[in-house]
Amino acid sequence: LERVLEKSGLVKGREYDVQLSLKSEEGRRYQPDVVVHLPEGKDIIVDSKVSLTAYERYCSAVDAEQQAHLVAHVQSLRNHVKQLGEKDYQNLAGIQSLDFVLMFVPIEAAFSVAMQQDDALFGDAFDRNIVIVTPSTLLATLRTIQNMWRIEQQNRNAEEIADRAGKLYDKFVSFVADLELIGSRLQSTQGAYDDARNKLINGRGNLIKRAEDMKALGAKVSKSLPQNLVEMPQRDLPRSVSTADK
Repeated sequence: LERVLEKSGLVKGREYDVQLSLKSEEGRRYQPDVVVHLPEGKDIIVDSKVSLTAYERYCSAVDAEQQAHLVAHVQSLRNHVKQLGEKDYQNLAGIQSLDFVLMFVPIEAAFSVAMQQDDALFGDAFDRNIVIVTPSTLLATLRTIQNMWRIEQQNRNAEEIADRAGKLYDKFVSFVADLELIGSRLQSTQGAYDDARNKLINGRGNLIKRAEDMKALGAKVSKSLPQNLVEMPQRDLPRSVSTADK
């Protein structure tokens, strides 16, 4: 059973658990061999406790004894089906089981010869919510479950991508708004700078000229203005602006 689980692609401790301890409504404790988890919180129980002692005797017996051991083998499988049905695994607390249990027969030929002897075996088990599986049929079932998990993960990734894309777009909108605000403030700052610079260097009564005139009259100074500003050609402002400066 472990080899089949390993080949299925399912991950132990994530998609399936081994020997979980579960409790019934009456307080009885059960320990199913394997609980396989499905998307959306469902579980499938796999039981592998079937006895193949009679089948081994059947394989080792001579022709005269084989039939008796074969009958015993079929009866052993039926007894185990009955025991599994009585355990009522699907109603145990702690799992969200489907309405059936997988009864694992580890040898394909053991199930095949039993069905040849008793073709009602599978149907009777199914009526008790027991599905008899062999390594090949169990592997096919588990790989189907693994594919379900793969699709589930893809769907989760798609949801995650959509969620992140939405958040990224919202963040981008906020960034654009902030950038526009910075641009408008820079324009306002540039305008204020231009106004201040005009008062400094332009017009007949600009501050540079007035300061240099005071220096020429003998003001006591220890520093000098940058020569490029002093020698900069003066540009008269529009009459309305220069009048305001005066």
